[in-house]
Amino acid sequence: MSGGRPRAFDPETVLDRALEVFWRQGYEGTSLSDLTAAMGINRPSLYAAFGNKEQLFRKVLDRYFTSPGAFAAEALEAPTAQTVIERLLLGAIELTTGPHTPHGCLSVNSVHACGPDSEPIRQEVIARRMAGEAALRHRFEQAAELPADTDPRVLARLVYTITDGIAVQAASGCTRDQLHQVADMALRTLFQLPS
Repeated sequence: MSGGRPRAFDPETVLDRALEVFWRQGYEGTSLSDLTAAMGINRPSLYAAFGNKEQLFRKVLDRYFTSPGAFAAEALEAPTAQTVIERLLLGAIELTTGPHTPHGCLSVNSVHACGPDSEPIRQEVIARRMAGEAALRHRFEQAAELPADTDPRVLARLVYTITDGIAVQAASGCTRDQLHQVADMALRTLFQLPS
């Protein structure tokens, strides 16, 4: 005898649907009814498969950083600091202005649009973002081609500030072309490239 009825849905597919809802509406702006409607499952099935809303969101964050946001970890493998930064900026533009995804960034929105009741989620997102910034700092520490007076910590924070700004501008309606102009200017400024 089996241990229960098999699931009538694909967990990966419904997780992607939850990701889109959270990305579009933010953590606090998303209700369980929004989630069950988008995921095509009832609340008992949601709880059984993913836990409560907070647990589901943590799974969504995992999905976000390893699927649409995977470019950030991949960029660290680039051969030079300049190429790392270029890939991060261009990846941020693609992520936040995609034709089939919500504009803006799930993690940026989640940090800024959480009230006191959602503080654990805010702290989770901050911790993940700090881990990403630390990985970028470490990559810059290995970049022998950077000038000796470059502070890898400050450079990593600067790059994150620019990518966060790209996300905010995308959510505010900036076009992909406009954000490419920003990225080009940032790269020219950072590396004294000709225009």
